[in-house]
Amino acid sequence: MSRVSDTERRATPVGFVVVDRDLRIVTLCSGNVARSVMLATMFEVLGPESGHPLEVRSAGTHAVEGSSISARTRDALLSVDELDAPSPNAHRSHQLELADLEWADLVLTAEADQVHYVRRAFPAFALSCCSLGQFVRQAPLDEPWSTQVAVVSANDPDPAFDVADPAGGDQAVYDACAHHLFELAQVFLTVLAVT
Repeated sequence: MSRVSDTERRATPVGFVVVDRDLRIVTLCSGNVARSVMLATMFEVLGPESGHPLEVRSAGTHAVEGSSISARTRDALLSVDELDAPSPNAHRSHQLELADLEWADLVLTAEADQVHYVRRAFPAFALSCCSLGQFVRQAPLDEPWSTQVAVVSANDPDPAFDVADPAGGDQAVYDACAHHLFELAQVFLTVLAVT
C-alpha cells in the first residue's frame, strides 16, 4: 500500500477524519539536530523502498531555530551502509509548532519525555503522538495505522523504549544511535506494511 487508504482515519483535535494520501510523519527529538534528523532521513529513503512513500518533517521540543546538524550526525548517517542516504547538510533545526501537528498524521518521538511535552503543550494532539520504540513494540499487528497509534498513545509513555540522545558523545555514540534508529525504522515500516 503506497498511499493511506480511504479507510484510514487521522487523529485531529475534534476526533478522526478520513485521509487519502501519503502518510505524514513528524519525527521529534529535543534539539532537532541529531535523532529526529536521522530518522526523517531514513524514512525519506526507506519509505518508498518499502512501498510506503511518506511525507516527513522533523522538529525539536527545545530546538534553537536554524541550527545545522553536526558533522557527527552527518557521519553517523553515512555509517549506515544499507541506507545509502544523502547527507542532510541543508537541514536547519526547527521548533515544533502547532502547524506541524495540524499537518501530521503521526508524531514519532525519540523519547517518552517528548511525548509528555506534546501532551502538555498541545493536548489536543496527544492521540497522534507516541515514541518510535514504544510503537514498534506495542502496536497491534493487522490493524490500520490509526488504530495502532491509538492503542500505543493510550499507554503511558515508557522511557524503557527511549533512543538515547547522543549529544556530548563521540562518533561511536552517534553511529550507534543511527544504527539503532535504522533498525527501529525498518521494524516500523514492517509493522506498517501489515496494516
